[in-house]
Amino acid sequence: MEEPEKESLDGSSIKPVSSLRMQFEQMANSKSAAPTPRAVSPKPASTNVINGNHANSPAPNNGVKLTAEIGAGSARGRERDIREQAGLQPPRRNDSANLSPSPTRCQPPRPASRIQTIVAPAVTVDPPQSPPKVKALNLNLVNPSTHLFAESPTSALSGRSSPGHFRIPSRPHTPVIESGRSSPRFAGRPGPPSPPPPRRSGEFRRDASLKAAPPPVNRADKPRIASKPASMKLEPSSLHLHEERSSPFSTPPGSDSSPEHELPAPALPPNKPRNMAQPGPNVPLTPRNFDPPPIHHAVVSKRREHETNGLGRGIITPQVTGDPRPALPTRPQGGGEILNSRALVQNTMLPPPPPRVSIDRTRPSISTTDSGKEYLTPPKRVFSTPTTQVQTPPRHGRSMTVDRTSDRTPMEFRAPVTTLSNHSEPRVSTEGVASSYIKDTLSRGLSEYPDSTHSNRRPPYFKQGIREIGTKYDTRIFDVCGEFLCTSGHLTRVWNMRNGENIMSLVHTEGVKMLSVAFKPASDANDEGSRVWLGDNMGNLYEVDIAIQNFVATKGSAHTRREIIRIYRHKNEMWTLDDSGTLHLWAADKSGAPTLSNPYNSFRVSKGHTFSMVVGDELWHASGKDIRIFVPSLDANVQFQVLSRPIGQPTAGDVTSGTTIINQPDRVYFGHVDGKVSVYSRKDYSCLGIFNISLYKITSLVGSGGKLWAGFSTGMIYVYDITVAPWAVRKDWRAHSEPLMGMISDPSSFWSLDRAQVISLGQDNMLRVWDGLLQDDWIETQMHSQEGEFCELETIRTLVMTWNAGASTPYHLQHSDQDATFFRNLLASSGSPDILVFGFQELVDLEDKKTTAKSFFKTKKKDPSTDLEKMSHQYRDWRDFLTRCLDDYMPSKDLYHLLYTSSLVGLFTCIFVKSTLRERIHSICGAEVKRGMGGLHGNKGALVVRFVLDDSSMCFINCHLAAGQASTKDRNADITAILEGAILPAERDANIRQDSFIGGGDGTMIMDHELCILNGDLNYRIDTMGRDTVVSAVKANNFSKLLDRDQLLASKRKNPWFRLRAFHELPIAFAPTYKYDVGTDTYDTSEKKRAPAWCDRLLYRGLRIKQLDYQRHEVRVSDHRPVSGMFEMVVKSVSPKERAMKWDECQKQLLALKEKSGKEAKLHYLTNFLGYDHATAQKLVLQSENVR
Repeated sequence: MEEPEKESLDGSSIKPVSSLRMQFEQMANSKSAAPTPRAVSPKPASTNVINGNHANSPAPNNGVKLTAEIGAGSARGRERDIREQAGLQPPRRNDSANLSPSPTRCQPPRPASRIQTIVAPAVTVDPPQSPPKVKALNLNLVNPSTHLFAESPTSALSGRSSPGHFRIPSRPHTPVIESGRSSPRFAGRPGPPSPPPPRRSGEFRRDASLKAAPPPVNRADKPRIASKPASMKLEPSSLHLHEERSSPFSTPPGSDSSPEHELPAPALPPNKPRNMAQPGPNVPLTPRNFDPPPIHHAVVSKRREHETNGLGRGIITPQVTGDPRPALPTRPQGGGEILNSRALVQNTMLPPPPPRVSIDRTRPSISTTDSGKEYLTPPKRVFSTPTTQVQTPPRHGRSMTVDRTSDRTPMEFRAPVTTLSNHSEPRVSTEGVASSYIKDTLSRGLSEYPDSTHSNRRPPYFKQGIREIGTKYDTRIFDVCGEFLCTSGHLTRVWNMRNGENIMSLVHTEGVKMLSVAFKPASDANDEGSRVWLGDNMGNLYEVDIAIQNFVATKGSAHTRREIIRIYRHKNEMWTLDDSGTLHLWAADKSGAPTLSNPYNSFRVSKGHTFSMVVGDELWHASGKDIRIFVPSLDANVQFQVLSRPIGQPTAGDVTSGTTIINQPDRVYFGHVDGKVSVYSRKDYSCLGIFNISLYKITSLVGSGGKLWAGFSTGMIYVYDITVAPWAVRKDWRAHSEPLMGMISDPSSFWSLDRAQVISLGQDNMLRVWDGLLQDDWIETQMHSQEGEFCELETIRTLVMTWNAGASTPYHLQHSDQDATFFRNLLASSGSPDILVFGFQELVDLEDKKTTAKSFFKTKKKDPSTDLEKMSHQYRDWRDFLTRCLDDYMPSKDLYHLLYTSSLVGLFTCIFVKSTLRERIHSICGAEVKRGMGGLHGNKGALVVRFVLDDSSMCFINCHLAAGQASTKDRNADITAILEGAILPAERDANIRQDSFIGGGDGTMIMDHELCILNGDLNYRIDTMGRDTVVSAVKANNFSKLLDRDQLLASKRKNPWFRLRAFHELPIAFAPTYKYDVGTDTYDTSEKKRAPAWCDRLLYRGLRIKQLDYQRHEVRVSDHRPVSGMFEMVVKSVSPKERAMKWDECQKQLLALKEKSGKEAKLHYLTNFLGYDHATAQKLVLQSENVR
């Protein structure tokens, strides 16, 4: 209910708030001589105030009891802090108006003393209890509350608030209107402050030093001062408000501000800068049950303008929700000057610390650049703190893995840390002949992929024995030991590797699935592979005897209700690992073989296992990108974890696989999910390099025959020669139709089967056996490298021209003298080459949709005058024209024969050879590849011509690839389909295949031929450059700038699967050949304004081919310019007798190499795998050789 009207202290009646506002607006227009500071009340013994009356005043007799327990802190003059923290304020009476109290508040009587004189300058206005109608704020408030009144700051005493009411928090200086809390989106912008954070338990006040508010600020005279950031601790005396214009309702008397000069919706300053990371010490005395209205969108936009124009530049601490963010370290204050946030950030930023160096002191340091082109010493994670006072922590080598300042650090690791120089020389390893390849690979960039130019695509099957085994069930794990191969899952089966016979099959209980398998060590080397250990998904271990085809031992709950994910073989021990990171070591008993009694020792490793393997006596364990090295041992005094921190490279993905190579025992190779291979040293655990080998996931890595084998999620297996720089792809083939799941290089195969075998498992549940020595490839390579000893070699010259004629005919060349002399000049300057190849594109108008549609659909034979017949006439016209040109312009002594012609919807290939070569050419055949409309239409595609000259195979490809600036992927797909398709007839004679084709091919693919030349309108464009930019670069002869963005060259650099990587191209030194306005030398000025590009190209492939020149010709009848190149080729003629002798010699060399490799593999198997000493191992090897 509404209370009766009360009188103010000066005896005047309480007037409506609108009248009070009008009076203050008039007062604001007149300047006072000097503002009167607010009075500070003394510190009484008790500061309890009820509705503005002191505690000794008579209490109101209305039946409502108002209490607020302030505590002992209230006796020290806390006048406004508690009210600000609580967010409540009782209605206050000022001395200039008789205000009507809130209808719900209980108003006690005022003291009898009255003040009759009104002193205007001393009057200040408290924040109102309800939002008044202030036009200057530009706020459209709907139904404003009537419970908000302006409070008077004249009393410095803390007051009590009714538990049932609230108050808007007051400000420590000049009171302003608080229209509502700021939106969290704009918490960092100048605006009304958010409610203070709750106090900590047992605290009732913020700071005893803040006893009284400073005097009001003269807004007209005081300069703008930005507030301090939240992280800077200010003394109470240094707290000031921003100079901002506000409504007259918040303007103190005596200021020069007036409503006419104010900006609408000012950015309001906060109460005081405070660190939101520290909760406030006080809490509201009563629960807050009302939220002020949100800020109007107009106010937000105005505040943004103020910040942009220079108003409200102070840093306002944002209202933090949830976990507080750590505050920035404090900055020393200088001369009381307050810096803005931009200067603070710029002046406190430190340069990042230098990269950490490797522990390996035998090698000079190597610089790692930020350009992304050299990561052979991979960059470590670098963290910098933008402060000037925090001491930089000591640096550690090898990714913080060794503390060089610790007394526990070994002496060899206590070398002083040196800062890497940005201009340091590349690091060169001096660790022996096995690591010599590092010297060459250090200089190459991370983006350089292995060279696949001379890759062999023939699958490396054994000539004898089984090639594959179908498991006929879902198989994901397997292990191999000599002549036995075991697979497991819901079933466990064992096969004989000699004949592929299934010798054991066990069915497990429902719900039990084997997740790990490994062959158990035997006491005798000849008994290896007789028993196998299995680990299931319930933590149980099983031992199976293959001979009796049954379980012989079981260890229940060996890993209590945990999945046993790996079982390792380490000499005569077995290690088992579960998904929680528990590692059990099972030691050998008196017989020399481990048993499933109890684990001898147990360890803990990190969770998140992605890959692990045993390297020597160490366990290299990968969890994502992090690699940790452990030493499980029977000796409890041996330190289990080698490094205090994991090693890993941020530039590589998660580790998925790993291996070692016998002839490089000090190297460990890891495959990553992003197609990279990282190499680590076993001596100091430093990363020696990261190599990009693919864009696909590497699912398995093995080392065999001194080479690195990599299996991919595509089902492909690649074999890399890592002794050259860059790495070279020696072999690639499709091993499985589905992703490859795993691959094992059997270390016992030479001991048991006298061969090096590699087993691969695919998601197609097929096990395939591969020759780890690649014997057929070795023989082929040796024979090709010594061809000069059994072959007669001859050099011939070939001229190749490619031209997109744009539906031109020979008749169109007569319209211009320069065009008419093109072929005459081309032939006259060629020097009578032995072979001439003319490749045309778009001899028909491909823009004519009617013509191309008729070429797609078959027409009736009864119509003789069809467009197809007309197109054939165009091809014949060009064929006849070229024949006449050869007769007219070539020397009369050189007679040329037309060898082959072919056409495909605009594509036309015409090949001429000298009469002296015609009889030496055989096996001529051709093919066409349609790539338009998904392979159905020939408007895009290729014409392929193959023949054999003497004993050298040649292949010529005329291409027209997908058009369009953004169709690079389509063009790459076209090239892949053309080069990888088995489009030509196979050569049945094995001797001819061996002598005339390369890469293990049979002549069905383009890449099987010794000499290949590819020409055509490849349509590769220039990326990320507009037409005008390209034209300007062409005029300036700045071709290097354009070639850096050439799509063809970029694809060769970035895409390891790009098939044109196997082709070479002479450096381009002429202007782009596309696209011109027909009949002019001006690049395209049509509506599309296509950027110039090198669309017309010549590429070649082969060991005995060389390009002599590469040039363009000026023919204006088309929008393309012709391009020609002269090639020098070496062809061979095999002598059968001498070849047979060389073959026998290579076979003997291979046998000697196999014996040497077999002896090394047996010694490695007996010493490193079974645990024999070197002398005993040599004795066993000699015994096995005598037996065989």
